[in-house]
Amino acid sequence: IRNGNLVAARAEGNAAGQNANQIRCYNCRGFGHYARNCTARPRRRDAAYLYTQLLIAQKEEAGI
Repeated sequence: IRNGNLVAARAEGNAAGQNANQIRCYNCRGFGHYARNCTARPRRRDAAYLYTQLLIAQKEEAGI
């Protein structure tokens, strides 16, 4: 089994189980391409997102 996708997926380390030849993008979580080939636009990080991340970080520091 020297399929190019299978070898690339093994090297990338994100394929498992029955669908070993299905590579998955870490950017959009889509199948069949890598993040560097992804055409999806990056998610916007607006004020609400950053505020939520700030609260999460503060709770982790406080030990909650």
